[in-house]
Amino acid sequence: MNAVPRLSIGLPVYNGEKYLAEALDALLGQTYADFELIISDNASTDGTERICREYLARDPRIRYIRQPVNVGASPNHNVVFTESRGELFKWASYDDLYARDLLERCIEVLDEHPDAVLCHSWSAIIDEAGDIVAKVGYPLTTDSPDPVERFRSLLFDVGGDDDYGVVRADVLRRTALNESFYHADRTIVADIALHGRFLHVPASLFFRRDHPDSALRSNRTVRSWCGNLDPRRRKHSTVRLLAEYPLGYVRMLFRAPLTGGQRVRCLWQLVRWMTSRAVPPSMRQQDTPVEQVSEVVSVSKVVAGQSGRIA
Repeated sequence: MNAVPRLSIGLPVYNGEKYLAEALDALLGQTYADFELIISDNASTDGTERICREYLARDPRIRYIRQPVNVGASPNHNVVFTESRGELFKWASYDDLYARDLLERCIEVLDEHPDAVLCHSWSAIIDEAGDIVAKVGYPLTTDSPDPVERFRSLLFDVGGDDDYGVVRADVLRRTALNESFYHADRTIVADIALHGRFLHVPASLFFRRDHPDSALRSNRTVRSWCGNLDPRRRKHSTVRLLAEYPLGYVRMLFRAPLTGGQRVRCLWQLVRWMTSRAVPPSMRQQDTPVEQVSEVVSVSKVVAGQSGRIA
């Protein structure tokens, strides 16, 4: 492609043959078409490479990169961003699904609100078959014009999937990107939020898949989780991996475009949050707020490529 697309989608993948084709169909069938799709294959050992090359031959918007060795999930996520060219960027997962108009509606919101740095939709959880089993709540106040309030909410509240939203690339370049300590997926969202507010399309257009092979189910200890993010982390102690989590927040506060007063107020919120972590896990709410649906709902009518697919 000669022209620079407005949006870049980055899809890191490792051994994703079971769901990858569905995700690619959903992305390539979007009503918004001015994008490039950068796939970074993290040295997969299954049929992932074959699937990627088949789609690469069919759609010129795809760029395929194959890592010679498994570099870990975090570096692989960062590769697809550093290779991107668009003014807007979105990470995508190989096992999730996306409504046809997700990109179009998110970009419309960003165009209407130049002060917003990220837009996403509401989320729903799908099972292995692609059926909706729960809807994800969003209690966070990331739409606040006050960076301190956005930071406070992201520390104390849980919900949504903003790390998969459409974000302004120039803002993302000012962050630390994906790191590999425990809960680094939360710190990158807070890092982005310190630069501007988030907005949401009030509809469930993003479908996060819950399945037995997901990294969340496969890596249940701190060291195994961080080792999946970066293999070099396997030699680091659990204490270090946990300690780097709050330190990640501290570093971003001194990097973000805050006034002195805002920085002090954010640091106070961080102290409050760290104090609250001393409370036993059974006594604090940490789970993502979800509402179980009364009936299984299929996404086939709103996701491209689902019609006629054999389960």
